[in-house]
Amino acid sequence: MFSLDRLRALHLVATHGTVAAAAAVSHVTPSGVSQQLAKLERETGHKLLEADGRGVRLTPAGEVLAGHAARILGDVATARAELDALGSAVAGPLRVGSFSTAIMTFLPRALVSLRERHPRTRTTVLAGEAEEMLAGVRTGELDLAVVESWEELPTVLPAGLTAVELLADVADVALSVRHPLAGLSVVELDRLADTPWASWTGDGVCHQFLVQTLRQRGFEPDISCHVAGYPAQLALVAAGLVAALVPRLGRGPLPDGVRALATRPVLRRKVLVAHRSGEAVRPVVVAGVAALRDAVAEL
Repeated sequence: MFSLDRLRALHLVATHGTVAAAAAVSHVTPSGVSQQLAKLERETGHKLLEADGRGVRLTPAGEVLAGHAARILGDVATARAELDALGSAVAGPLRVGSFSTAIMTFLPRALVSLRERHPRTRTTVLAGEAEEMLAGVRTGELDLAVVESWEELPTVLPAGLTAVELLADVADVALSVRHPLAGLSVVELDRLADTPWASWTGDGVCHQFLVQTLRQRGFEPDISCHVAGYPAQLALVAAGLVAALVPRLGRGPLPDGVRALATRPVLRRKVLVAHRSGEAVRPVVVAGVAALRDAVAEL
């Protein structure tokens, strides 16, 4: 009989590529993950992982067991949801994954409202990228994932998940008032081919969207600044160093020296909340979705 914790450790390593990343997601030490995997190898009698540069890769036996692990963890999450659904009370844990802008705007309001309506709920929040948040919902590590889905770079839902649209949003181009095009109200993106850009750190959705959008307009973007967070990007725009694509959600007042221009074509995204599909959706999950929708309606 294989331990669920050990199967979960293998699944996380298979998903994230390194023991360190798996440990960070599961909030344990890398040595703790390694010990779980070593015990699993002894239980199976097979080597499951092998070194691959700075990371690890699954052996053929590891691939087989990781596939089963994903299905088993999904079945366990479904069983837990069905048992929880037997009671009508809205209570228990609600684990929410979200992108940072939602955490800065409507998510806190939603969680406060949920706690006031249902004092027996216990909420936790984890910030991250859409792919890892949705994977967490799929395996039962999270209950809800608040993600963004750009019209030109849509987020793909894994099998077994359902998404509810919370709001529609638009991105504008932020330029320094000293930029030659700052006097326009609408700008075609190809006119900014010679302008340096700010983008996010890493290779997440925001960075991918910026690069793909500008490449589709016929040029390779000159990304001179990689910084996390739109306020930091806008500070660089105000200094006249870069342009930035900034969604309207959570943008707040622009710094002095910055203008926001609408784009042609318009850059649209949806903000979604995803949860596991099925008839036995836990009452606290239903209540969480309702609280999110109410909080967005108040924006």
